[in-house]
Amino acid sequence: MRLSQPFYRLPVRFDVEALQREVLALGSESWVNHPNGIGGNSAIRLITAGGAENDDVDGVMQATPHLRKSPYLRQVLASLGVVWSRSRLMRLGPHADVPEHADINYHWYYRVRVHIPIVTHPSVLFRCGDEAVHMAAGEAWIFDNWRRHSVVNPHSADRIHLVADTAGSSSFWQFVAQGQRGAAPHAPRYDPAHSTVQLLTERTRLAPVMAPAEVDLLLLDLRAELTADGTPEAMQRLAQYSGLLDAFRHDWRQIYTVYGESADGWAQYAALRRKLRDTSRELGDGLSMRTNRVGVHKVLEGRLLRVVLPAVAETAPAAPPFTVAAPVPFTAASAPFTVAPALFTAASAASAATMVSVTPAAPDIRLRRPVFIIAAPRSGSTLLFETLASSEQLVTLGGEAHWLVEDIESLRPDAPGVGSNRLTALHATDPVARDMLKTIEIHVRDSEDRRVALSAESRLLEKTPKNALRIPFFNQLYPDALFVFLWRDPRENLSSIIEAWRSGRWKTYNGLTGFEGPWSMLLPPGWQAMNGKPVEEIAAFQWSTTNRIALDDLEQLEPGRWMSLSHASFLANPRREVERMCRFAGIEFDARLRLRLEHPLPLSRFTQTPPHRDKWRRNAELIERVLPSVESVWQRLRALG
Repeated sequence: MRLSQPFYRLPVRFDVEALQREVLALGSESWVNHPNGIGGNSAIRLITAGGAENDDVDGVMQATPHLRKSPYLRQVLASLGVVWSRSRLMRLGPHADVPEHADINYHWYYRVRVHIPIVTHPSVLFRCGDEAVHMAAGEAWIFDNWRRHSVVNPHSADRIHLVADTAGSSSFWQFVAQGQRGAAPHAPRYDPAHSTVQLLTERTRLAPVMAPAEVDLLLLDLRAELTADGTPEAMQRLAQYSGLLDAFRHDWRQIYTVYGESADGWAQYAALRRKLRDTSRELGDGLSMRTNRVGVHKVLEGRLLRVVLPAVAETAPAAPPFTVAAPVPFTAASAPFTVAPALFTAASAASAATMVSVTPAAPDIRLRRPVFIIAAPRSGSTLLFETLASSEQLVTLGGEAHWLVEDIESLRPDAPGVGSNRLTALHATDPVARDMLKTIEIHVRDSEDRRVALSAESRLLEKTPKNALRIPFFNQLYPDALFVFLWRDPRENLSSIIEAWRSGRWKTYNGLTGFEGPWSMLLPPGWQAMNGKPVEEIAAFQWSTTNRIALDDLEQLEPGRWMSLSHASFLANPRREVERMCRFAGIEFDARLRLRLEHPLPLSRFTQTPPHRDKWRRNAELIERVLPSVESVWQRLRALG
């Protein structure tokens, strides 16, 4: 967010020792590499899209298991009284730095980043614009991240900050102003009575088509910052570029008046965006932002082009040709300028401006033979998913998509007629089907994790363990869906479930009526009977109930609609099993899959601890106590072959 000065210190000081204890308790395994691969930079994700391990800034923001097990971190965030977006613990290693840069993307147009140092040293300096400060432990700062900024840690120890994004409320900005007036720092301490404080987090996603009013806001602000490098050629392009932005604004609004967010207009929107991108590249040389000197095309990409139409990939097919009327000249940047029709047609940029009339696009598409991986939690399904997702013939939702179902209020476990993660055909209503398809269209990704358009040829691959309890639901929505059922030896699987419960990293529900404490992983029907039970009995209940329900449901389908494989057979011969799954799904064993399987399979991103033979024996005494209760389901699984 652009601010009137580089730095602001808030009038607050948090309990450093309490913060440091909680960070230390999260463990070294919780840290992940910086998403941009900056050396010496790592993070623990606290608030993410869906509460999962990702760095997305678009989605329903939820606390991760790391934050849910950190009561003082939650109280610190709650004390500022704002709605939070993506938030993390950011670690800068010894003698590492954050290179100078400016935050230009759409996310940052509306949001400011709060820094709360937890572990630091007086030699660590944060530079923004022409100023440099040391942010002391326990303080809270915001800064103008539109300006160029950088951080240097010359010390031999780590620097760790709590870094949280927010648009801020009116009271928050009044609080910032109090700090400017020299108000005495408030010092909130940890309060055990509020250990379960609930945070406000962003719940909205990007619209499939950006509204014209917001397009105007973003582009007029960009135009106000636009400057040229002083050469006559750049000065001439300055006026042309301003007119280019105005032309896009007007024609985006015109298409919007016909289609709004409807998919019928997506091809026309995509063509308009593509032409703006191409012409911006041609005209943008020598043009930049006055404040931070970032090139105008880079800013246009980050602020607008990537988010103005998130429902449609950059590589979307061209729209049907527009009907072009007579040129209409207009004035821009105090100089006569005629809009180049390269924005709308394949004509030369030197041609006259155009008015457009839009033509309807193809009717809405539907999912064709989606593939669902069905498995109990901690069965190895992530590794299987990540392997299959490398195929260019499949699209995904980027990983476990818990939000796909539970963002629909009527399908949550606390909704009338639900009560758990179990869903049947009765829950698959027409409104649910429409909402789900719209969400899938917005979030679908290719094998390289790029957003793409959902077409009639798209084959969706989805893997979320809770879906093992929803086979009749998805079968009703998609009658030609295919199901790959993965199962694992209960001794190994139960041990992994027990470790997941102990770690606190897999909590899914807090405050369940009839169960003391948080619940981890999927919620089968009958969970109320687990209140007060030891962890091994809960693990056995989750494993046996999930596999039993999945088997019962799959056996109601036609034989050609599902297949099974064991985790052991997949690890023993992954190429053979992947080839078998390709034949089942009707896709080729393509070059990307071959390349993936030329080397030993990597660890999946949700691996708790590195695998080794007989790892389950660390919990052998607990597991052997509950094995008789899962024996009948285990026999059914072994009978699958």
